[in-house]
Amino acid sequence: MAEVTLQDVVKKYGTFKVVHEVNLNIAAGEFVVLVGPSGCGKSTTLRMIAGLENISAGTIRIGDKVVNDVPPKDRDIAMVFQNYALYQHMTVFDNLAFGLRNRKVPETEITSAVTRATQMLGLEPLLARKPFQLSGGQQQRVALGRCIVRRPQVFLFDEPLSNLDAKLRAQMRIEIKALRERVPTTSVYVTHDQVEAMTLGDRVVVMKDGWIQQIGTPLQIYNRPANRFVASFIGAPAMNFMKVELVEELGVMSAQAEDFKVELPLEQAAVLRKHGAKMVILGIRPEHIRFGIPSDNSGSSFSGVVTVTEQLGSEQVIALNVADSTMMASRISPETEVSPHASVQMWVDAKTLQFFDDKTEMAIR
Repeated sequence: MAEVTLQDVVKKYGTFKVVHEVNLNIAAGEFVVLVGPSGCGKSTTLRMIAGLENISAGTIRIGDKVVNDVPPKDRDIAMVFQNYALYQHMTVFDNLAFGLRNRKVPETEITSAVTRATQMLGLEPLLARKPFQLSGGQQQRVALGRCIVRRPQVFLFDEPLSNLDAKLRAQMRIEIKALRERVPTTSVYVTHDQVEAMTLGDRVVVMKDGWIQQIGTPLQIYNRPANRFVASFIGAPAMNFMKVELVEELGVMSAQAEDFKVELPLEQAAVLRKHGAKMVILGIRPEHIRFGIPSDNSGSSFSGVVTVTEQLGSEQVIALNVADSTMMASRISPETEVSPHASVQMWVDAKTLQFFDDKTEMAIR
């Protein structure tokens, strides 16, 4: 395994810049996930690491070697694609062995490497089949196996689970996570799915419009988003946002919008007071909103009108109209009876609130 370093990496198509000065250091053995919406530059960044896209500026290192002009086949990487990229006329065994045969590896070593990979991935009964005889999950395992047999310095994953159904995606996430324990290799994983990013990554790199928005562990990204975009992209349902005014009365600061009012803890008030703005964007995660009124006065209550309810079995998600804003509340007990157009009382612990600058949308810390 090897360290991967991107220093001031840029990608242009003509005069249009699609990736802006990416600086990223991936430690040997680390699993890093690039996540963001379509067109954010995550796949382009991965393809530049692989050598499938030329870089327009900057430096890419794999280990201690600059690979800017090194062909993909000489970078000692292995890549798993969204469409599996298997040879349809070959058996599973031959697909797994293909890369090693191209490198003139002795057949006994090839058999040993393929056996090892198939045992890890449960592919032993499928070795004589061809890809069209396999399910999507089985094809994805073969694509993973083809990487494992090569023992590269770096694994690259380009949205490998996006063609699978929801149940199979969940299963494959578990298998990829387990595979990391058995084959610890530096890995770069691209996805638009924030659940995959949060569950798989040692660190997550959130991208938008070709710019890196934030780099951190999944919990750092979730608990302390750098800006409104990161806060809205990470988390399901997405974070609620509301423009509020900061009002101080008798030394107590509160966030207010029409009939919505939440009193803020002293530490939070001190940060906002230092920031100086009177109008800010308030962020509340749906899972932090509770139904009813706190019995011990541990939170601030507010009212809203129910517009939609979603019964999920294990929980209930409610859409509310609060101060002319739509607010989602999740993790409501499925036994709680609520109906559309009903006026309900909700509460939130003010310590869980996030605040963002009204103009820059950067987090206020």
